[in-house]
Amino acid sequence: MKRLHSLRQKVSTQGMSCDVWLIMVAVALAGFGWVMVSSASVGLLDDSYHYAQQHALFLLLAVLACVFMLCIPLEVWRQNAGLILLVSIGLLTLVLFIGQEINGSKRWIALPGPLPSLQVSEFAKIGLILYMAAFMSRFAYDLRRKPFSMWRPLAVLAVPAGLLFLAPDFGGMVVFTVCVIGMLMMAGASLTLLVGSGSLLATGAVMMVALEPYRLARWTSFLDPWADQFATGYQLTQALIAFGRGHVTGTGLGNSVQKLHYLPEAHTDFIFAVVAEELGMLGAITVVLLFTLLISRAMWVGRRAELSGHLFGAYVSYGIGFIIAAQAFINMAVSSGLLPTKGLTLPLMSYGGSSLLVTGVMIGLLLRTDAETRHLPKRAPTPYRSRREPRLSSSR
Repeated sequence: MKRLHSLRQKVSTQGMSCDVWLIMVAVALAGFGWVMVSSASVGLLDDSYHYAQQHALFLLLAVLACVFMLCIPLEVWRQNAGLILLVSIGLLTLVLFIGQEINGSKRWIALPGPLPSLQVSEFAKIGLILYMAAFMSRFAYDLRRKPFSMWRPLAVLAVPAGLLFLAPDFGGMVVFTVCVIGMLMMAGASLTLLVGSGSLLATGAVMMVALEPYRLARWTSFLDPWADQFATGYQLTQALIAFGRGHVTGTGLGNSVQKLHYLPEAHTDFIFAVVAEELGMLGAITVVLLFTLLISRAMWVGRRAELSGHLFGAYVSYGIGFIIAAQAFINMAVSSGLLPTKGLTLPLMSYGGSSLLVTGVMIGLLLRTDAETRHLPKRAPTPYRSRREPRLSSSR
């Protein structure tokens, strides 16, 4: 017990000015991602360093976004959460009319000049998290004591989820749903109603798969990708070949064969398969452990904030944790054949300006929440919280 307590004291960040582990794991994933994008994109264009240079620029913008969010008080985002969500919904509506259609889905808005396209669903995650956190911090007592009060956030969720369905962006719908249900669970909403709502949403998802031929084809190819390995099962079979070639230690950094025009989207959606091929099982496990640490730190920041009475920051942290967890799990599960193919990037690792920028914003929000919790541990109840709600004990 003494050794365990000593180890806990050594890894604890309680006496520090910030969560060093959160910063270290975010930097490690971002740096690792840049190396793997550079490796996976070699040979895709005449300029072998094009994607590496673009990714470095996106990383710089993500760092600047993180610093910007770190400098803005959470109260500013709480007061403007509704407006931010409305802007997000407006962009999700706009992309249906003027968005670029790629692979049968409208998810991007083309920006003028040399600027990259804007993936609207990525920015909508921030609006959804902020609004749900503001609602849950305001009606924390109602969510815990009045079971049916949870239908309001679910009704709000239905709007962006419905717009994503029209895009169509089924993977984004799943991530949004997991985020809101996870936040409701952490807010103390009725587990019975949450399970019932989850079952209802799962039934709807099955119906959507059955009604759309291309989704049904993805499901059948996922169950047996080798039955049609040159058509519907092509992406998955090539990803599985990459995993098979990697073995335990991998083929070596830069020695992937599947990235050479065999595996589609090797530098974006299937970056995890390239990691498994070049760095083997050990590299894949390292990525899983890094994401586990990142998600656990996000949840720990939320827990500390909740114990200190910072409910808005707590639910923001929980929402970010669930978003990253859902997206990372789906991406890695798709690459390894555990789930049908979905167009979701791996946070902090996959190539993509919108994804990196939004993830940088999320890391900045986590660091801001942690900073406010450490320096202002005893916050008075906000006027939006019910007077009947018991005060939460301080973490110190």
